[in-house]
Amino acid sequence: MKKIAGFIFIALLFISCNNDSEMISYDNPELSLNIPADFPELNTYVSLNKPTKYGVELGEKLFTEKRFSADNTISCSSCHIQANAFADHNPQAIGIEGRVGLRNAPSLQNLMFLKFFNWDGSKLQLETQPLVPIITHEEMDSSILEVIEKIKDDASYKDLFKKTFGDEEITPDRIYKSIAQFEYTLISANSKYDKVKRKEGPSFTESEAAGYATFQQKCASCHGTELFTDQSFRNIGFPLNTNTNEAGRGRVTGIAADFMSFRVPTLRNIEYTAPYGSFGQFATLKSVLDYFDSGVLKAENLDPIFKNNGNRIPLTEQEKENLIAFMKTLSDQQFIGN
Repeated sequence: MKKIAGFIFIALLFISCNNDSEMISYDNPELSLNIPADFPELNTYVSLNKPTKYGVELGEKLFTEKRFSADNTISCSSCHIQANAFADHNPQAIGIEGRVGLRNAPSLQNLMFLKFFNWDGSKLQLETQPLVPIITHEEMDSSILEVIEKIKDDASYKDLFKKTFGDEEITPDRIYKSIAQFEYTLISANSKYDKVKRKEGPSFTESEAAGYATFQQKCASCHGTELFTDQSFRNIGFPLNTNTNEAGRGRVTGIAADFMSFRVPTLRNIEYTAPYGSFGQFATLKSVLDYFDSGVLKAENLDPIFKNNGNRIPLTEQEKENLIAFMKTLSDQQFIGN
């Protein structure tokens, strides 16, 4: 009996191993990404959805898929354009039929290091974000089931889903995971600033160096870390979006102290992402600095950096010129496809 039981156990183990190997037998290797050593730690969800060869290929294809929108005219890439550091030049995002959204389309870069997504931090996991533009009336005004119905018989998608996940089944979760995998690869860390730090190219000009000094003194408390954002939410007294749906971070938390607070944006590739502000309040970097210098809007929850300093960040004209020169050293031409 012991021998028979042993044979049965070995047979079951053999079958189990075979089944496991069939589940992971497809060849879809994990990608090796160049992650800068001095960047913050990864978002905890990245380890659950690591970028893979075909997952990224599928995600990029879905990212440019106009059938995501109800009238087949708008894709993710319509508002997130690589030449603009995956942002666009509209003050507020424009969706199907020319509908104007609530906010400016944020740039997509270094997302795998972020703790929050969207201006108000409403999403903590990148894989849950793609549904928002798909169902929003002012953006794609569709549904994930409608999207799947449109692409389910597309041979190229069947092939990529099989290469990515082992079979051709198209599900919402697989769509979200693939798009996130592609977006995780959008790492920008090859600007002049980065090269200066790595001692790989020309050093800062006199103006850039002076701008860096001013930045460290007057800007780094918000735009800290190598991401050039501390990922905090702050009310910095920008002109208000009077849309009744807007409340900034307060829209998510329901806390009065968060009213009109927004996630501090990265300054990386800021040269390419005008206009600036949650709904494109400022056309140029100079106009932003002029506003800081002249005085921002008062508010009960105005950030202490302003509130404790007469509601302003005083800057001379030379300091503004130098700051802009420094911020342009954060431009990564390789990242935008140049």
